[in-house]
Amino acid sequence: MDTDTQLLVDALIVREISSSTQEFKLYHYNPTIGGAVAFVLLFLGTTSFHTYQSFRTRCWFVIPFIIGGIFEFIGYAARCVSGKESPNWTLGPYITQSLLLLVAPSLFAATIYMELGRIITLVNGESHCFIRKKWLTKIFVFGDILSFFLQGGGGGYQASGTASALETGSHIIIVGLFVQLVFFGFFIVVAVKFHLSISRVPTVRLTNELPWQKHMKALYVASIFIMVRSIFRVVEYLQGFNGYLLHHEAYLYIFDALLMFLVMVLLNVVHPSELAASMKHKTAVDHEFNLRVFTERHHRLGSDMS
Repeated sequence: MDTDTQLLVDALIVREISSSTQEFKLYHYNPTIGGAVAFVLLFLGTTSFHTYQSFRTRCWFVIPFIIGGIFEFIGYAARCVSGKESPNWTLGPYITQSLLLLVAPSLFAATIYMELGRIITLVNGESHCFIRKKWLTKIFVFGDILSFFLQGGGGGYQASGTASALETGSHIIIVGLFVQLVFFGFFIVVAVKFHLSISRVPTVRLTNELPWQKHMKALYVASIFIMVRSIFRVVEYLQGFNGYLLHHEAYLYIFDALLMFLVMVLLNVVHPSELAASMKHKTAVDHEFNLRVFTERHHRLGSDMS
């Protein structure tokens, strides 16, 4: 092999090694400490308020939502650590922020799924939903759990830090994100169809005194925010480690951090505990009505026998 050929081969090898190193670099920028600290404080604030609201009202189905908020502020705390380590990042904070920020919206979605089920129960609207009430939450929470474990498993697989593990883990995460998009998209269709159907043919329970309308609107807004964030994440991972989005940190804060913070604040304002309180009132009223009917029938039966 002549000298020129050898130099060309060496150059190709160096370029390939350089490309590979760049492709699997943990960050393609120095993570901002200020932005991470800001969202640590923001998520800590809204999560603490959710915890207070839920325990004060004994609204326990919001617990997955609270755990998602905890994941968010721990994730941004890990990004803050990475920012302090720049440019010699360690794998622990990177994997922590990557994994927790990925799976937190799945926990938000779980509470939103359960909220729709409670709205349907509150207005006696099962006949207006093409999925039976007992299966509604189970189906969507199953999809949520599947997405959670796929994304979490992919992030966990990346923890070894090798190039092949990072790439394979990324593929698993993409599958998990697509599962989330499919189930969440189907959920929005179910919610809209239920809303349109019960608006056309109201049930007896559908009165202006019930707060179901504003909770449906909050559910739609939260769902859109989560859907936009999930689409952003899918595009980010499909672009690969050299993609445009992974090279620009601002998009993470706009299409993930900010949107998920707004979801949490929205449910601070329109808290699901109002639905829980209405459900308890509905149960008490229904019990009183059934008891009155039983008493009237008992009196009629006694009169007939006499």
